[in-house]
Amino acid sequence: MWRNTRSGWGLVSILVHWLSALAILGLFALGWWMTGLGYYDDWYNRAPWIHKSLGMLVLGVSILRLLWRLVPATPSAHGHRLERLAAHLGHGLIYAVMLVIFISGYLISTADGQAISVFGWFGVPALVTGLPNQATVAGDIHWYAAWTLMVLVLGHTLAAFKHHFVDRQDTLVRMLSPRFAQRPPE
Repeated sequence: MWRNTRSGWGLVSILVHWLSALAILGLFALGWWMTGLGYYDDWYNRAPWIHKSLGMLVLGVSILRLLWRLVPATPSAHGHRLERLAAHLGHGLIYAVMLVIFISGYLISTADGQAISVFGWFGVPALVTGLPNQATVAGDIHWYAAWTLMVLVLGHTLAAFKHHFVDRQDTLVRMLSPRFAQRPPE
């Protein structure tokens, strides 16, 4: 039930997928909101601290998620060859854009040479500093990559709904319930 099988996603993959999705949507909303805060706003320093902390935690979970995906089996993909290829490329693109977001966010946050405090639990050291206009360039990349990720997430969501409502496949249901990981593949 907790491990993936050829017929369904296990509980670990399902929980990590949905918690990551909520965190990423929350980080996007928080990031967009905090760009409009004024210097004297109560949240001017607190919002970026939360954003950076959550971002570092999501990075860690994403690394674990990729490692986890390499270990157990993954469910068989539905659809025609072109659909399976598009799904594979789409997932790869989502991960690639997330990596750009993580790297650019790190470069923004460490441009001043200070470590990133993750909720005061530990610090992520500033390994790269002093690049020309580091915070500005990384900030622009971070902003556009975040919007790109939201477009990809929308496409991912629409594809899941298409598989569920149009094709009548269990693709969406397999990502909602680990019961499908227990049954034999069809």
